[in-house]
Amino acid sequence: MFNDIGPMELVTLVILAVLIFGPDKLPKLIQDVSAMIRKVRSFSETAKADIRAELGPEFKDFEFEDLNPKTFVRKQLMDNDDLGLKEIRNSFDLRKDMEEVADAVHGRESASAAPTTAANGSGGAAGPDLLKKREKLDPGERPPFDADAT
Repeated sequence: MFNDIGPMELVTLVILAVLIFGPDKLPKLIQDVSAMIRKVRSFSETAKADIRAELGPEFKDFEFEDLNPKTFVRKQLMDNDDLGLKEIRNSFDLRKDMEEVADAVHGRESASAAPTTAANGSGGAAGPDLLKKREKLDPGERPPFDADAT
């Protein structure tokens, strides 16, 4: 709860507490706050026990921490490999994809695109040739139309 409070902040809080409540009232205040925290914890544990008792024996492994959305998703999706998520996650190779895009932009032949181009005889089936620009239209061919540009 107080993991991010450093020693200087703690000293500052103690000095402020002494100045605000006074040295004679501070011990009583600390006792009252700790008693209240104990009561809240016992109330929480009692409520959890009552809910578990009402749910019945089929929910004996139920943990209230699982209701946290992050914990729920982690438990259901990340640990459970029934969906094959690890295979899908491992199949993405962002570095390879970025190298292919960089090769296409710079006009180089990428290592993965070279076999498909050689096998096809033309680059048309593997994807559009971004570097080749046609100068003339074929007879009867309509000029390209871009609906977003008009």
